[in-house]
Amino acid sequence: MEIRGFTESDRDELRALARRAGAGSPTESLWGHADSEAAVYLDPYMDLEPGSLFLAAHDGALVGYLAGCVDSAAFPSEEQRMDQAIRRYRLVFRRGPAAFFARAVLDTLRAKFRGQPTAGDFTDPRWPSHLHINVAAEARGTGAAGALMARFLEHAAASGSPGCHLQTLVENTRAVRFFERTGFDRLGPEPLVPGLRHRGSPVHQRTMVRSL
Repeated sequence: MEIRGFTESDRDELRALARRAGAGSPTESLWGHADSEAAVYLDPYMDLEPGSLFLAAHDGALVGYLAGCVDSAAFPSEEQRMDQAIRRYRLVFRRGPAAFFARAVLDTLRAKFRGQPTAGDFTDPRWPSHLHINVAAEARGTGAAGALMARFLEHAAASGSPGCHLQTLVENTRAVRFFERTGFDRLGPEPLVPGLRHRGSPVHQRTMVRSL
């Protein structure tokens, strides 16, 4: 297993990996449109901070990646990236995404009526770095995910970051256990993620942090 940095020649293969790496997880697909989801959770990291993007390769083929950011305050927020993707891909006019966003609006209104929190961006100067990690099914249990995590955390610490955060789902218990094994602690409440469903049920956001 090789852990290395991203190069521009990896772009197409990495996008293809991102489409299949989350298979079976609660976030396998958010609103059913791969290109716009990549525009939120992958492309900005290739375009704006490629030095914090690390890849796992086996026999020359990509099997995992970690898209990271050392200073989230200097990076477009998830909300900003999502707004841009909605406009660029005209998602409100696409059947699957439109249904997702309509459900998200209803979920948000219900939560507000009930006084329940909903998921959102996380900002705290104690943990300014953040990451997204994905490993294909064939590479799980090989140590690829742990090696990717170690490489990024070393990079963030060397860049002067005091800490890192990530956001996953409460219902993604495999991911939560992995992050805990790599030194992350749970932080804060478990707000509803508007619009998203897993096996027909609502899901909830889990914020986790680690000091460097």
